[in-house]
Amino acid sequence: MARFQLVPVKLSWTVLLVLAHFIYLLVGATIFQILEREAEKENRNHFQLEKLNFLSNYTCLDGPALEKFVQVILDAWEKGVNPSGNSTNPSNWDFSSSFFFAGTVVTTIGYGNLSPSTVSGQVFCVFYALCGIPLNLAFLKQLGKCLTIHLGRLERGMVSVVPHKQAVEVLAVSSFLITGSLLFLVIPPLMFSYVESWTFGEGFYFTFITLSTIGFGDYVVGTDPDKEYISLYRSLAGIWVIFALAWLALILNMGARIMEHVIGLTHPGFKRQEEEEDVSSSKLEDTSKI
Repeated sequence: MARFQLVPVKLSWTVLLVLAHFIYLLVGATIFQILEREAEKENRNHFQLEKLNFLSNYTCLDGPALEKFVQVILDAWEKGVNPSGNSTNPSNWDFSSSFFFAGTVVTTIGYGNLSPSTVSGQVFCVFYALCGIPLNLAFLKQLGKCLTIHLGRLERGMVSVVPHKQAVEVLAVSSFLITGSLLFLVIPPLMFSYVESWTFGEGFYFTFITLSTIGFGDYVVGTDPDKEYISLYRSLAGIWVIFALAWLALILNMGARIMEHVIGLTHPGFKRQEEEEDVSSSKLEDTSKI
């Protein structure tokens, strides 16, 4: 009888990451569909019912006229005009709002609630983003280096008090994480909740969606026409975004390094494959230069 021998299949680090990435996307898509699809159906049915009730109460209107008016409202919203209120609403393009918008462009947050409507504004936005995004990345990188230097100084200062180096590293990183969380993830949602009349959960949701540069646009500061905001409110929010992004990027980099370190300890083969791939890619780059 023929003997069949199982040959072990070796997965490279790149293939493993690709599989993990797509599996993560599939799981996320499934869960989002389960959580949100039914709510969307209910909201759609509620909206259609409200339109029918509106037509029954105002018989001078017909269905096509109402649909046309709804389209006017949607067009106004897409152009950054809040349909509620009147023409005395604060401008979306005063200096503080424009400063906040410029920050969302260079940080690639892009809420989507406000965008240039003129051709000249759209052209300028393209070139402004082309120059501003690399500048912002360089700024965040340098700011991250400064934070790393201060973290190293904190570790060296604590070493003189606590002789155990590993314990000092844990304490320093924990202090850095806790302090940054308070400054960028806890206190800002409290302020946004107070000013915008949001719950703390909504404020924290807005904070994380902003700092992760996802920027859905469902929550944006300083857009309620019924509130009077101080002129510097949105500008200060834009400055908070810049510095908080540098802190969060450093934290995410630390988390990625920790994950790679853990995988390297539990699966040494993957670590060796990753190093071999890096060496191979560097050799190819050297060959192309020649």
